[in-house]
Amino acid sequence: MRFQGLMQMRRYATAATLRQLAHTHARAHTRTHTTLRTLASSASPLPELTQISDHVQRGNYAELNDKDVSHFEQLLGKNHVLTEDLEGYNICFLKRIRGNSKLVLKPANTAEVSAVLRYCNERRLAVVPQGGNTGLVGGSVPICDEIVLSLQRLNKVLSVDEVTGIAIVEAGCILENFDQRARDVGLTVPLDLGAKASCHIGGNVSTNAGGVRVVRYGNLHGSVLGIEAVLANGQVLDLMSNFKKDNTGYHMKHLFIGSEGTLGVVTKLSMLCPHVSKAVNVAFIGLNSFEDVLKTFVSAKRNLGEILSSCELIDELALNTALTQFKFLNSPISGYPFYMLIETSGSNGAHDEEKINQFISEGMERGEILDGTVTGEPGKVQEIWKIREMVPLGLIEKSFCFKYDISLPLRDFYGIVDVMRERCGPLATVVCGYGHLGDSNLHLNVSCEQFNEDIYKRVEPFVYEYTSKLKGSISAEHGIGFLKKDYLHYSKNPVAIDWMRDMKKMFDPNGILNPYKMLN
Repeated sequence: MRFQGLMQMRRYATAATLRQLAHTHARAHTRTHTTLRTLASSASPLPELTQISDHVQRGNYAELNDKDVSHFEQLLGKNHVLTEDLEGYNICFLKRIRGNSKLVLKPANTAEVSAVLRYCNERRLAVVPQGGNTGLVGGSVPICDEIVLSLQRLNKVLSVDEVTGIAIVEAGCILENFDQRARDVGLTVPLDLGAKASCHIGGNVSTNAGGVRVVRYGNLHGSVLGIEAVLANGQVLDLMSNFKKDNTGYHMKHLFIGSEGTLGVVTKLSMLCPHVSKAVNVAFIGLNSFEDVLKTFVSAKRNLGEILSSCELIDELALNTALTQFKFLNSPISGYPFYMLIETSGSNGAHDEEKINQFISEGMERGEILDGTVTGEPGKVQEIWKIREMVPLGLIEKSFCFKYDISLPLRDFYGIVDVMRERCGPLATVVCGYGHLGDSNLHLNVSCEQFNEDIYKRVEPFVYEYTSKLKGSISAEHGIGFLKKDYLHYSKNPVAIDWMRDMKKMFDPNGILNPYKMLN
């Protein structure tokens, strides 16, 4: 049967059900935010201090004293110098890393960030920059007793130019707020993440976050036009630009995109924002094999071309786990080993709808696509996307989860999931894969009821060794942080790592910025 016929037969929830879904999700979303800094598995206890559990030797840094606190209170005001109730700033999103910071500072602008870092550098006080603390590799929390430099108050969108498409925004602005401001003038931020309601754009840039639309807009090295960063000694480095073309010497902005706060603290940036698409269609399709997934992806690139904006993969176990954990989710199809979420964005609704319908119809006729549904209605588009966004949360809702963010050659994209299922056997409750097929980024997940040393030894460093043999990347978009610092050599050769160390020493001679991360 042709796909158009299936579309007529398939029905979503009634309007009342959709309103209930929105209400239920709003409550779930709020709950997620309130536990954001302490979530790993929801039921897991507080982790042991990482300095103790991982035998981290504290660096040769000064000890914080009352005189230091008084200085910061005079500089920032007492309300913005926190010395109590710091648990949320000390524990990472996955609840695997727990620091012991005694001080959180909340500067309001670049000048205050500069003054804080200048003082810390002179005193040799270690500092960890922190945004929304949604990272998955322990890069934004203390390991020992570093001062937390929170960018929460640098939260303004300074300008959005609808003519040039260029926006200037402070680093602490929440991604979703930034995008809403851009949409007010018909633009959109070229970055979309599941954590968009709480992550900061500065943190996104500092980790070179990818998200679901890299296949359309590329990564942040192309979208970010300029950066303002404060170095460890307090010097403000103005690398701001309002042009896509600026061949005036070294493009130093790229050093800070993905440097995870180890070279400087990003305080402001300019970004090129594309126009909002007039027509958005989403297809959710079921497939029988990964071979069919690859054929469908090639067909999508060939036949959807200029309107293809996202291409996501979810395997059956990942989908079923999310549906089990979050009853408000409704999958339009079920019972298939693989699912693809394909989004198109264009300027002509009728044209785009015809193209995506024909693409799926032809895929069904070839037997590559077994079933599916497509919609251009905004509410239903969001409902399908919510399934994808809740998959990673479903995997950590009631279990401990080893999460891996890797880039692999497309032909070998899913093989590691099967290998890990066999390798972990009954020790794991779920081994699954999902991710950004359009840019070869797999999220491999291995779940168990609680942290299990036997599984840990089976997955690490094996996952990184396997990835390295395929010339992949051990970190596609999450960064290195603390959890991957010992594995960097699987993706970077010794010469490259030595040069990275030299750059770190040049920008931060005293090593006060985000120590114990990335370069170990």
